[in-house]
Amino acid sequence: MTDPSILPPGLPVPVDDGAADAVTDQSLPSVAFASTAGDRVSLRDASVRTLVVYVYPQTGVPGRPPPDGWDAIPGARGCTPQSCAFRDHAAELDRLGADVVGISSQALEEQQEFHAREHLPFPLLHDGDFVLARDLGLPTFELDGVRYYRRLTFVCRHERIVKVFYPVFPPQENAAEVAAWLRA
Repeated sequence: MTDPSILPPGLPVPVDDGAADAVTDQSLPSVAFASTAGDRVSLRDASVRTLVVYVYPQTGVPGRPPPDGWDAIPGARGCTPQSCAFRDHAAELDRLGADVVGISSQALEEQQEFHAREHLPFPLLHDGDFVLARDLGLPTFELDGVRYYRRLTFVCRHERIVKVFYPVFPPQENAAEVAAWLRA
């Protein structure tokens, strides 16, 4: 069984294909997403303070291997290391004035299990309708007829996206990269 917290060697490195070029400076949509905390979270409302939003395809589920071909897709693998890195940097990001949320199209029940298992101090949000893909143009991909978000992170202030990190690789370094950008 593959351990989702460890990235296997030789993963293909994603390249900047321009798919996120138009995301910076967009206004956040006025929609509230279901949260692992049991409430609904509006990114627009949460961005009164600096908000870091990391978007990921799907986290690993214990006892279930990733979909066939997952590791061949540049940037697909690494949701667990990325989420755990944001967990480990949450206090630093808070000191820098930023809140954190993760968002995915993954089933909310699976996100809730992952959230509890990894002791995340911030909510994960469910966007199964791909609202952010539609309203902001966030990039997606398909595998075996299932649509997923491509991994990216954006920073919002006052309802606007001010910075986009895309592509994100290696994913476990993304939180430190965001913290460095906030310090600068």
